[in-house]
Amino acid sequence: MAVVDAGPALVEPATAPARSRGWVGSLAVAVPAGAVALIALACFVGPLVLPVPPPIGGSVLESYLPAFSPGHLLGTDPNGNDILARILYGGRSSLIVAVTVNLIGLLVGGTLGALSGFLGGVVDTVIMRVLDVLIAFPSLVLTLAVAQSLGPSQTNTILALAFFSIPAFARISRAATLRLRELPFMAAAGLCGTPGWRILLRHVAPNIAPQLITFGMLGMGIVIVIEGALSFLGLGIPPPAPSWGNMIAQGQQSISATPMLVVWPSAVLFVTVLAFNLLGESLRARWSGR
Repeated sequence: MAVVDAGPALVEPATAPARSRGWVGSLAVAVPAGAVALIALACFVGPLVLPVPPPIGGSVLESYLPAFSPGHLLGTDPNGNDILARILYGGRSSLIVAVTVNLIGLLVGGTLGALSGFLGGVVDTVIMRVLDVLIAFPSLVLTLAVAQSLGPSQTNTILALAFFSIPAFARISRAATLRLRELPFMAAAGLCGTPGWRILLRHVAPNIAPQLITFGMLGMGIVIVIEGALSFLGLGIPPPAPSWGNMIAQGQQSISATPMLVVWPSAVLFVTVLAFNLLGESLRARWSGR
């Protein structure tokens, strides 16, 4: 009887923590994912539904208006442009750059890494040596050099940052593919006569996708920070087009008199990068089974 009574007592503590960990894990993903979704909706949909003026073309007669001024919730900058509008449109630019750069890294770098790890031999050697040359250069210095040579624009910023993302995605993809290649189902697929391209699409790509997506979420925050730094230095998105980086650069010229010109874009930049980092870490922990 004592043994029978002990059964439920043993099962209950084992299932409750597992259920609790499941809720905590789901919440850890849902909260940053919701924050990212809200930021994206605010930047892309907000200007269409909110009564915000255009981000450029303001009147100097309305320069330096404080927050909560009529028609200007966060005030205006030295040129009379609405700060909220510039933050929203600047967020569009930052998110477009970050998404495009990471997609290029995912598609190009992920494909190169998968081919390198799957085929091996000469193909692996050639691809990895080329990527090693790119990785040998300091990433930020290489990005600054490319941005300087191409000139400031959104397209050139994307091209400059792509050099930074492709080698990283390729290395992660190659490492994941090398681990997959040793598993029995991969050997079975080859023995069944399945073409290599089909193995890559049906077996390799779905299994390495979680790692690449997780790295991409972390990379979103990194790219947003670097894009902001390039714009701050005048090598990214040039004024008068709004960008969080060039907004901070413009505001720091009068930071002692109007610190909120720096605080608002800096706060939004911080929250966005934090949300992407938390989302990436949560996805990594969830997919790794922790």
